[in-house]
Formats: sequence, C-alpha cells, structure tokens
Amino acid sequence: MSEVEAESLALTLSTSAAELHGALCGWLAGGGADVREWPARVLADPAAATPAAGGALDRLRATTVAQIGDAEFGFELLLPDAQASLSERSGALFDWCRGFLGGFGLAAGAAPNLSEESREALGDLAKFAATAPQEEGDEEDEEALAELEEFVRVAALGLHGDVALAARHRQRLN
Repeated sequence: MSEVEAESLALTLSTSAAELHGALCGWLAGGGADVREWPARVLADPAAATPAAGGALDRLRATTVAQIGDAEFGFELLLPDAQASLSERSGALFDWCRGFLGGFGLAAGAAPNLSEESREALGDLAKFAATAPQEEGDEEDEEALAELEEFVRVAALGLHGDVALAARHRQRLN
C-alpha cells in the first residue's frame, strides 16, 4: 500500500491509495477499459499522469484486472492491514467505497442494467461512502468491520458480473 501511496503522491493524484483502488475497481466493474492511463480515466482528470510501466500503479492495475476477473474470487480490496487502528481501517473502507462509486458511475453511465441484488448493493455502497470512520471500538466492532469489508468485496464482484462480464458475454454472442 505504501508504494501505491508514494507513486500516487509523486504523480500528484490527490487521493488515498484505498480511494484510488476503489475508483479503479469501480471503473473496471462498470465496464471501463484496462488501459495504462487509468488514473486519468477513473479520476475524470485528463491531466492526470500515466503511471510508469512496471511501477506500483501499473502493477496495481494489472493485479486488479486479474483479481476482479478471477473465477476463484481472489479479488481483494487495497486497505490498511489489521495492525492499523479501527478508525484508519474503517475510514479507508469508506474511502474505497467513494472511489468505487465514482469509477463505476464514469464507466457504467447513469442507468446500467443491474439485477435487483446489485441495485441494493450499489445503494449500500453509497451509504458506506457517506459514513464517517469510527474512532474507537471493541472486538464486536472489529468483527463488524470485517463483515463490511467482505460485503463490499462481494458487492464489487457482483456489480462487475452484472455490467462488465455481462457486456463481454453479449459481445461474444453477437
């Protein structure tokens, strides 16, 4: 995560690693193209620099593309590790959701064809994106955060299936 943050800062992308990853995931889930200049696309900023080939952001793109399309569901959110505070981890999750919604909206458009389950999941992601991080918590709060992270991960995969994978499937049929 620190490599992603460092390269993001060097390219003057004013977003956290979690939010940037969420935006990339949303872009891909919404059917956006896998391109090296992805920061310009997912941040809707044509002036955003293209990551160096093989750099942290280029590797993040390649890994994310592979994970989100993995039939074994190996997709992971880029979030702080378990040693970080509850506040830092929950804040990063909510940032990830904000990024996801932005990237998804840019790629999928205003009215993507979604299942009822995906529409509900998208609504839940919007609620999470509007939530403030929790400052302190106990074991129960830790478990709740882990459940939220899993829900977000599965929701992102479901939205990817409804939009990006469904579009590819329709193209193959035609």
